[in-house]
Amino acid sequence: MKAPKAKKIEKILETHGDKRTDNYFWLNERENPEVIQYIEEENAYEEFIMKDTEELQEALFEEMKARYKKDDESLPYFFNEYWYIVRYEEGKEYPIFCRKHKSLDNQEEIVLDVNTLAEGQDFFEVGSVAVSPGNTLASFSADNVGRRIYTLQFKNLETGEILPDSIPNTTGKAVWANDNKHVFYIRKDQSLRAFQVYRHELGTDSSEDILIFHEEDDTFDVNVFKTKSLQYIFIASSSTISDEHRFIPSDNVFAEWTIIQPRIDDLEYSVEHYEDEFYIITNADDAINFKIVKTKISKCGMENWTDVIPHRAEVLLEGFEIFKDYLVLEERESGLLQIKIIDEKTQESYYLPFSDPTYTTYIGVNLEFDTEILRYGYTSLTQPSSTYEYNMKEKTTKLLKQQEVLGGNFFPENYISERIWADSRDGETKIPISLVYHKDTKKSADTPLLLYGYGSYGHTVDASFSNVRLSILDRGFIYAIAHIRGGEYLGREWYEDGKMLFKKNTFFDFIDAGKYLIKENYTSSRHMYAMGGSAGGLLVGAVVNYEPQLFHGIVAQVPFVDVVTTMLDDTIPLTTGEYDEWGNPNDKEYYHYMKEYSPYDNVEAKDYPHMLITTGFHDSQVQYWEPAKWTAKLRELKTDDNILVFKTDMSSGHGGASGRFESLKEDALEYAFLLKINDNL
Repeated sequence: MKAPKAKKIEKILETHGDKRTDNYFWLNERENPEVIQYIEEENAYEEFIMKDTEELQEALFEEMKARYKKDDESLPYFFNEYWYIVRYEEGKEYPIFCRKHKSLDNQEEIVLDVNTLAEGQDFFEVGSVAVSPGNTLASFSADNVGRRIYTLQFKNLETGEILPDSIPNTTGKAVWANDNKHVFYIRKDQSLRAFQVYRHELGTDSSEDILIFHEEDDTFDVNVFKTKSLQYIFIASSSTISDEHRFIPSDNVFAEWTIIQPRIDDLEYSVEHYEDEFYIITNADDAINFKIVKTKISKCGMENWTDVIPHRAEVLLEGFEIFKDYLVLEERESGLLQIKIIDEKTQESYYLPFSDPTYTTYIGVNLEFDTEILRYGYTSLTQPSSTYEYNMKEKTTKLLKQQEVLGGNFFPENYISERIWADSRDGETKIPISLVYHKDTKKSADTPLLLYGYGSYGHTVDASFSNVRLSILDRGFIYAIAHIRGGEYLGREWYEDGKMLFKKNTFFDFIDAGKYLIKENYTSSRHMYAMGGSAGGLLVGAVVNYEPQLFHGIVAQVPFVDVVTTMLDDTIPLTTGEYDEWGNPNDKEYYHYMKEYSPYDNVEAKDYPHMLITTGFHDSQVQYWEPAKWTAKLRELKTDDNILVFKTDMSSGHGGASGRFESLKEDALEYAFLLKINDNL
């Protein structure tokens, strides 16, 4: 079977006097039958090329699935007189949201059975479930396309009846007022930006809903939430580099909204409430790695902010949790997350101890104020996800729940994790790399290694456990995460040095990490593979243009690869809000800088590695046509005989298939691809 060949229709795109020829621009015509035909031809070609791996894919899928507990349930948490649990039943793909009144021994009430709602749907995802303060009603939201556009509905928990109220085109989130009859929710504009907050009164038509706030700046989007104390409702309006918060009391939906601090360029802040004060985490006063301040509710402008936790240049403050007698901080130092406990009465402070060389820890769900108990999570590359209960007074730790790995073949002691520091090309920067491998895997030029990266939006890919990953570790692969610039692994400056006009640092860090792994004899170019999704797809796409021989193969998941054209089109979801990340190409300097690294614009007639490219037809974050165009251009220009396959899931979006186990088929395909091209040497 021959590889598909997309037809070429010349389109000249001119910006700042610069002309680009885009022969595959037409693939953005979602309703065009020829576009659908091309995508279906690519899917058929992928099936043909990967046919010899069908048994392997099935074996991998069953192997991955077998490690999961089929009737698993979440750790119960107590809130407003009820214990809440999310559980799964064997043979079913979707969660069941449940609760028990006051005691876990009491009879279960089903708040929402998603399996029932999802019947007959190719795709189904619940955005949120929220119970009213009076415990008799619940809001829930659903998306049955994969575009992350949710319809909000309501259920009477006493009768089980789904109420007639239905609100389309929302972000999926609803916040209840304390009167049990009003909710606040967010609508999206045509580009899927969260831009308006509405108030809905139960029992009325959504056309009568009251517009509370309209964010007119298209580089900002909005969120709505209730404080942990439940006393205030907040609207947060945020861009990448600026925030503005306004609030009302939760028991007065008609109150005037008060702004904490009007937006200022480069001022970021978020708010929590305690007694008569707001606690605020912010980068004010050049606190690049953030600090915590507090202010009286009656005087909340930044001129009234006083430091609680001052800025520290060497520590990134990522979050905090307030209790009656304790303040708990989530910090990152030298790349590793830490949890710090501060006794507000004695001012004694200390860190919880962790021993793995690379790991993830985080403050868990803590809904109570007046308690000495802290819930926190912990995981590493060799340790399954665990939730602990820590008594801050007694300083004792209790394991509440650990992710089960079924099958009897997993033992943490059989795996080794490391953290190493790679030399960068500038001779000064050190790039952290987290690795894991089976103890029987030897490091050598013949050892396969999968290098994963992201490096955008300040998002840090921390070292955590994966049930799925065991399938390649047990087959002799080393798995590595390159903590490259563009994330916040080494603090806020690590992010700033990998965005806008410094974006190329992200790609060069990944390349330098790969070269270092080869130099240290972990692997070789003939056995090294790269993987990244979304902005991580941009990463691997740029890397194979810069260094096409460095990797033997790449997996690009829902890749953002047509950077210039997308960022020039403000009708595409999320574009305008991305200007602070990539730059605005309407500015000549940013346009030319983007053009230099944009994967699609830099495809050339040369050899490329083996490539698996995936997307979802309904993707709301990265439109399907970006990887489709990229694939078509690669097919036209590449000079090698290496595999290039492009798979589009016609029923999903950015997050892939819905359902608990269905997405494992995507993992099985990716691993089968890697094993196939590694064995075909």
